[in-house]
Amino acid sequence: MTTTEPSAKAGAGFSSADLALHDLGAALKSAGYAFTTLTPASHQRVNQRPGNAWATDLPGVFGWSRPFRSGLLPASLVELMAAADVLATEGDTHRSLVRFSSCDGDLFVHSAFPTTAQDSVFFGPDTYRMVAAAVAHLEAQDRPVRRAVDVGCGTGAGAIAVAKRAPEADVYAVDVNRTALRYTQVSAALAGVPNVRPVLSDLVSGVDGDFDLIVSNPPFMIDRAGRLYRDGGGPEGHALSLAIVDTAVERLAPAGSLVLFSGAGIVANHDPLRVAVAERLAGTDLDWAYREVDPDVYSEELDGEEYGDAERIAVVVLTATRPR
Repeated sequence: MTTTEPSAKAGAGFSSADLALHDLGAALKSAGYAFTTLTPASHQRVNQRPGNAWATDLPGVFGWSRPFRSGLLPASLVELMAAADVLATEGDTHRSLVRFSSCDGDLFVHSAFPTTAQDSVFFGPDTYRMVAAAVAHLEAQDRPVRRAVDVGCGTGAGAIAVAKRAPEADVYAVDVNRTALRYTQVSAALAGVPNVRPVLSDLVSGVDGDFDLIVSNPPFMIDRAGRLYRDGGGPEGHALSLAIVDTAVERLAPAGSLVLFSGAGIVANHDPLRVAVAERLAGTDLDWAYREVDPDVYSEELDGEEYGDAERIAVVVLTATRPR
């Protein structure tokens, strides 16, 4: 097999470009590549430092999204990038249109920085927090998971983390973003988890039946641009999070659980998301707990009009479980 003839081991249903993207990730993994993705604000600050204008290594190209000159990368990697349609070239200057980030021992493909396109697939610190919350909840349970779903899967990090720990389960990765589903499929193949099923779906409308586990890290920001990965909907960015709570009420199986990682703008020590969740779950049979994971994130957003009344933005985890 040459580098321009991607392997078929990634599975059926892969386009030639997706096979090349898989093989690009596999090559990076073999090379020992690793990268921890920061918030966009931190990413921009680091890239603006003197000496960071150009990539000088693999993390510079595939993590920091810096431009690179011909000759930096092995020809085999450049060929795979071209075959995967993720190579932007102007003269002697090149740039990767995707990033690869490390999480839970695997590599995940997602959109290059900056994520300004409507269909950008985002990966960041909240991804790590969500995966940690989902894994901790899963490992604390004494009931096997047979059906699970990652709602608004993005890179598929949640679905893949669950699938690794519940290899006999059917794990659905649902999203309205086709690019997210494509990247999830590639990352699941890189992780070697064949039980992840990407499905184009608004919430869980595209999947029948109940679930033993629902995990989600939905968009929760107020975003004027309306980007799919960022805008949570509604005046406070909570509409999608609350819709997922409603989904859990309707679709959790007996003893099934929801693990929802979200966020809220705190105004005068008041958390409007927690209040809304309490109203949604009042009168249901779900037992639930709500806690702040980090009291102060995305502080740069406090300068904007959307969060002009907020004193801080917190990220939170909601867990809700149906009795047996």
